[in-house]
Amino acid sequence: MFSGPFDLLLGLISKHQLDVTEIALAQVTDEFVAHIRAVREDGAAEWDLDQASEFLLIAATLLDLKASRLLPGGTAEDEEDLALIEARDLLFARLLQYRAFKDVAAFFADRMATAGRITARQAGLEERFAALLPELVMGVGPEQLARIAARAMTPRPEPTVGLTHLHAPTVNVREQAVIVSAMLRERHTLGFAELVADADSTLVIVARFLALLELFKEAAVAFDQPESLGELRVRWTGTGEVDVSDEFDEPTGEGDEHDE
Repeated sequence: MFSGPFDLLLGLISKHQLDVTEIALAQVTDEFVAHIRAVREDGAAEWDLDQASEFLLIAATLLDLKASRLLPGGTAEDEEDLALIEARDLLFARLLQYRAFKDVAAFFADRMATAGRITARQAGLEERFAALLPELVMGVGPEQLARIAARAMTPRPEPTVGLTHLHAPTVNVREQAVIVSAMLRERHTLGFAELVADADSTLVIVARFLALLELFKEAAVAFDQPESLGELRVRWTGTGEVDVSDEFDEPTGEGDEHDE
């Protein structure tokens, strides 16, 4: 496991607001040497060689990281290269972990210092304050309470999903032409109102009107209007089967793009 002067290194990095992945080695090294000299001036007989060697290990790892960023990328081929990469990654992982623990320790220390000045109230509520509380009055009898509970526990009906936002289904003009043809073959002459009496939507009415136009184009029906602005009468004049065009049933280009 890697060990080193994390507190000192983290302090130097934080002082200059440096990113741990882009550390200015020269600046941090100068301050580390200054720290060692200050410790020696405070009365230390000699340098702490263990701390100095640990810092050199950190510096070497950081230097290796900077060199790997400057040089073209490559793949590790031997165990020594893999060991350097592992040591580098472990250093940064430990350094970031140390920073997290240090922040949590500072938070706990602050909370403990604040809580140390707080004393819990041991006495009960004073009478003059207790009198301010409203008296609990039960204005509901057992039967009414049971009805309220039953109403609260009754499962609610499942919400219905509205379909008004959906597009109406397409009505086929050729199918409506078959229906209109059958009605006229049976009755021979009908008014337009009679032809659309069973239509369940405006689209069906429009489709039957278009179907009449197609049948008229094929000379299968004729229109009669005995008086001006009077009722339009439709008369069957066809013989045999009538093939109605599917022009109105073909999707438009805009509709195709929308479907896609």
